[in-house]
Amino acid sequence: MISNQILQNTIDGLKEITKADMCVFDTEGKALVFTFRVENLEQRDIISFASSPADSQEIHSYQFFKIYDDDAQLEYILVIDGGSEDSYMIGKIAAFQIQSLLVAYKERFDKDNFIKNLLLDNLLLVDIFNRAKKLRIGTDVRRSVFLVEAEGESNAAVLEIMRDHFISVPGDFVTVVDEKNVIVVHEMTGEDPGEENDEIAKGMLERLEKDGQDKVRISYGTTVEDIKDVSRSYKEAKMALDVGKIFFEERNVVAYSSLGIGRLIYQLPIPLCRMFIQEIFEGKTPEEFDNETLATINKFFENSLNVSETSRQLYIHRNTLVYRLDKLQKTTGLDLRIFEDAITFKIALMVAKYMKYMEETNY
Repeated sequence: MISNQILQNTIDGLKEITKADMCVFDTEGKALVFTFRVENLEQRDIISFASSPADSQEIHSYQFFKIYDDDAQLEYILVIDGGSEDSYMIGKIAAFQIQSLLVAYKERFDKDNFIKNLLLDNLLLVDIFNRAKKLRIGTDVRRSVFLVEAEGESNAAVLEIMRDHFISVPGDFVTVVDEKNVIVVHEMTGEDPGEENDEIAKGMLERLEKDGQDKVRISYGTTVEDIKDVSRSYKEAKMALDVGKIFFEERNVVAYSSLGIGRLIYQLPIPLCRMFIQEIFEGKTPEEFDNETLATINKFFENSLNVSETSRQLYIHRNTLVYRLDKLQKTTGLDLRIFEDAITFKIALMVAKYMKYMEETNY
């Protein structure tokens, strides 16, 4: 159904062009929008016309017109002030304009509803293809799903920006299924999906930042070849958004394909994570390490376990770094200069970070 605001803007525009006053009623005789007050018409006049077989009629010097949707369902009654000789022609034009608008909005609503149910796996396989065909949505088109989250902003503001951003792209859909994120289902046009996805994400980020949106995060799933697999790309994008918050805080754009080991850790049950941390740190947590130790560990990993380069970047003597590593080994039993121990320690840090995130978000 078209909003009353859209209807009002439409008849205001029509009046400005035609100079004719008009009023739109629902099928129960309630005036929805108008440019004038119909003084000598009663509700029963509208209801009587709505139930009659006529598509247009003159009543009390007013021209009445029925407006149907694309399923031949009566939606509105249009009343034109009959003071002009051209009232009938103006009414036919106005009725056609409103009907076209109604069909377009209904199709948009139906497509949006279809995409939402598709993303949420609420459709049977046969229904997916039947409804896609009816709505003229391609079934064997390559698509990727993007999620957009702007911290501190309402979905409505981000949704409006994204719909405006993709308004000229007929194969793309912008929608929401919850209060957290805006979803973009993008129809691929290039030969390289990875490159195109990255460019699309960067374009979205630039547009949102231009419109004053802060702390924007965008994630996207892998490109799928069939419409039935769109929900998989959506689930991947959701995971990428969460994993990005945990392990890639510095990134505004995160792809599912770039999650690495973070993807595996994210799927671990919390009890198993607690057991692992208990075994590695013997009851302690990485949060108990002082800032100097944590900075040393992170820099050591950044430099691929290179003692000389790490000490240089930390502006400390090589022996000081060795002393810190020896001290850490005594505390944890892990020597970060040994590759296997370093991998174990790195994973333990990531697991601890994942656990903290899950606790803070009340998962």
